[in-house]
Amino acid sequence: MLDSASRAGAPAGHGTGAGPESITTGQIMGSHLSTTVAEGLAFMQIVDGRKVDSLSGERIDVACPSDGKVFASIPASGSADVDTAVKAAHTAFSEGPWSRMPAFERGRLLTRLFNLIGEHGDELAALESRDTGKPVRQGKADVAATMRYYEFYGGAADKMHGDTIPFLNGYTALTLREPHGVVAGIIPWNYPLQILARVAGAALAMGNTLVVKPAEDASLSTIRIAELALEAGFPAGVFNVITGYGAEAGAALSAHPLVDYVTFTGSPLTGTRIQQAAAVNNRGVTMELGGKSPQIVFADADLDAALPVLVNAIIQNGGQTCSAGSRVLIEKPVYEAVATALEERFSKLVAGPHDADLDLGPMINRKQMERVTGYVAAAEEAGIPVLARGSVHADAPAGGYYAPPVLFGSVDPQAAIAQEEVFGPVLSLFAFDGEEEAIRLANSTEYGLVAGVWTRDGARQHRVAKRVRAGQVFVNGYGAGGGIELPFGGFKKSGHGREKGFEALFDMSATKTIVFNHG
Repeated sequence: MLDSASRAGAPAGHGTGAGPESITTGQIMGSHLSTTVAEGLAFMQIVDGRKVDSLSGERIDVACPSDGKVFASIPASGSADVDTAVKAAHTAFSEGPWSRMPAFERGRLLTRLFNLIGEHGDELAALESRDTGKPVRQGKADVAATMRYYEFYGGAADKMHGDTIPFLNGYTALTLREPHGVVAGIIPWNYPLQILARVAGAALAMGNTLVVKPAEDASLSTIRIAELALEAGFPAGVFNVITGYGAEAGAALSAHPLVDYVTFTGSPLTGTRIQQAAAVNNRGVTMELGGKSPQIVFADADLDAALPVLVNAIIQNGGQTCSAGSRVLIEKPVYEAVATALEERFSKLVAGPHDADLDLGPMINRKQMERVTGYVAAAEEAGIPVLARGSVHADAPAGGYYAPPVLFGSVDPQAAIAQEEVFGPVLSLFAFDGEEEAIRLANSTEYGLVAGVWTRDGARQHRVAKRVRAGQVFVNGYGAGGGIELPFGGFKKSGHGREKGFEALFDMSATKTIVFNHG
């Protein structure tokens, strides 16, 4: 049996499915709620306040990454399904009560959703862990963060306001912040609960209506949240969820002429395609497109504080995190000490199924597992030293998608694992000599999402934080994307626009200027 004690350091295929019927709370209740989800569930998408199948009746099998076994199915929607959902959202915005509802009432509905998520927290954590393969404790942490998003935006809904502008005599000029209309949210598979919450919370707080397309590999918690939104009292057509393949449903959604704004989290390649599709309709976009985030360890750093953070920042969610700290830059006087300490920690890391609650779970699917192991093999063939390698638990299911953690060092800054986003538990070490070289190395990739700076020197903290090109910089800590209140987004290839915090409300609205000539 696998050891289920928490350790220190804290693809789906086509299928027809059985006769579809929506999941209910009762189907996932019981004493094993934190680790299991009932088998053979046929999930439905949410369109115009109703639970519906795809118009074609085609479905997609959902496999658990821990063992590769199918345990549920979702609708395989196409462009016709997307059209129905977008038109429902458009009607709900232009003719329904939502956009004209007082902001505090929208906030109250978001707060009701927050409360319902709390009541169903164990159910949602079980669903998220089974669907994505992440350890159960991480699923529970995702639920806690998800609740905070809806709580934050529920309270922020009536706090957004415009300004008056000093202008010509005889005139009064003012600005209003107004919703875009229909917002399309394309959600990735690594943190579906959390990323849905940061999109939906801000979009709905501003009075937009929403059509969400989750990744086909991890759609279940998104569907369940939309069901809870209906239970909370959101009007029909305000919160719609369409499931299906990205090349079909995702492409149709990003190009739909009635979509007024698009937000996407995922790969740069897919982000480029979505921006091109939205550009045909001259629509705005928010793009969060990944990172190759550095953590800079100076010789005066508190290594006892830094070491567990350096490890956790690359193994959290199996390294399948856009803000994963995948590069550790170490000042030469302490390079050997830090490398040796990391070797010891990495050699003890164990991957296993989600319900064993080990250091990390599997990759999301076989393709991702092969991508990660391919990067590792190529680096070894190139002669990059492997300093340490974790293991896969001996009793892990043979059909699971496991990639053990690997520590490389010292790595050539131009190597593929130094420049490209591996999106797995692969950590690269680099030695640097002085502050200028540290900054140069930190900024030497196409990405600029998150960075960490470890030093006791207060002046250096400010200098380095200002010169590193990253949307978030953490000093003597690493937030792995930051808190709910903190604006999040990147520079360069990491994308543009900001999510999280109050800043997200600006992306989810447009400024209207009104000028009165009163003489």
